[in-house]
Amino acid sequence: MAGFVDSTVKDIDDRLRELKEEVARLEAARTALVGGRRRPGRPRRTAAAAAAAPTTRRRAARRPGRPRGRSRGGTRANQALELVRGTPGITIPQIAEKMGIEPNYLYRVMPRLATEGQVKRDGQGWRPAS
Repeated sequence: MAGFVDSTVKDIDDRLRELKEEVARLEAARTALVGGRRRPGRPRRTAAAAAAAPTTRRRAARRPGRPRGRSRGGTRANQALELVRGTPGITIPQIAEKMGIEPNYLYRVMPRLATEGQVKRDGQGWRPAS
């Protein structure tokens, strides 16, 4: 009787493992179809994804001297600077609209450009520093 119970539990565990792997594959396929839309915050890791993940992680190879997560440094900041030079007094929402991005990014970038001496704040708008 004990052998029957042990083999049944083992069969159930094996099947659960297979189902967890299947769930992980289906979630990956769904994400690929729906797209990489993310909600605010970090997405939760499902139990199936945790079970399917390898126990050892390898770091992705990257080119030396290049920060992780960035493709080209300052491209949007340069675009914003060019818009300010072309349209003195332009506001952050106007810059964001012309660039086709959300303004929250520019609320970080513009003060940094000001501390670098490239732009000056003029009321709600921005002007070139020189």
